[in-house]
Amino acid sequence: MTPNPPHLLNALGEPLDAWLKENSLPRFRAAQIKNWLFKRRVSDWDEMTDLPKSLRSQLATDWQLWQSEILRHTQAEDGTEKLLLRLPEGGQIECVLLRDKIRRTICISTQVGCGMGCVFCASGLDGVERNLTTGEILEQMLRLQLLLGPEERLSHIVVMGMGEPLANLDGLLPALAEAHRAEGFDISARRITISTVGLPQQIERLAGEKATYRLAISLHAPNDPLRNQLVPVNDKIGLTAIMAAADSFFAVSGRRLTFEYVLLADLNDAPEHARELGELLAGREALLNVIPYNPVADLPYRTPSADRQQQFRRILEDAGVRVRFRHRKGDKIDAACGQLRRSQLVELG
Repeated sequence: MTPNPPHLLNALGEPLDAWLKENSLPRFRAAQIKNWLFKRRVSDWDEMTDLPKSLRSQLATDWQLWQSEILRHTQAEDGTEKLLLRLPEGGQIECVLLRDKIRRTICISTQVGCGMGCVFCASGLDGVERNLTTGEILEQMLRLQLLLGPEERLSHIVVMGMGEPLANLDGLLPALAEAHRAEGFDISARRITISTVGLPQQIERLAGEKATYRLAISLHAPNDPLRNQLVPVNDKIGLTAIMAAADSFFAVSGRRLTFEYVLLADLNDAPEHARELGELLAGREALLNVIPYNPVADLPYRTPSADRQQQFRRILEDAGVRVRFRHRKGDKIDAACGQLRRSQLVELG
């Protein structure tokens, strides 16, 4: 069997330049190709009309533009769209386009599955299979951008899909660099957010590389015993190390920290949890995103009542914590991380 050509999106820097040189082609062709992909939103070589036809044919022979197959494309009334993608090796990943007034935010994955084991999350139910390549991460961005209308522009990126982003920094950081560059999506670093359960060494690596993206740390509990129960990997880390690394990142980046807290009925939503959380975040330049749980099939967790949510919020605000309750979008299309993949696997099984 003849192997597929290499993935172009893994080769947008030196490999593509080297290929152009080997074929006696001018280096500016690389900029033209990237312009078509990132700015002019094409999906096929033949649409790159300022490239000679012979070059387009050669590119199609030597490079694979898209590797994934769209298994399912779902849309919600609020404008949310979600893609379930199948990768050549058989793994499946999800990515989401979110519309909110003038914002156009995409949520992307970094791994097939997830190895962090958060007990309430659909992504980790089957563990982690592998890291995604830089090209596979970029392909999600480009496929989601193709869903935008001519008048819409991609404005924000959140790395909050399947997987633990900091466990795949080698694949993720080059993809974000392409998105940040003027010749890429030209998205400001302050509009790119990386979400993590909190891996201190990798957070320190981000700080060491002077990365100025926004960092969102998923707490889900205000103390180690409860967090060990909800986020098992915490047993080997601990909140003290996570908060110290977060403070280091803030000192370098100057970006306000964001902390995520999925609110689970009768587990982490009690008044004492809110008070303890207020003490943990006291004195930090931080925003707390509280996310009422989005139920997942086969998991026993529930969404707290509206009264319970309001009480939780009031205690935190009284403690001086800046709080935002995130509005759930795309519930009817399984938009929570890992849900669409899970439902597809159930149907196939």
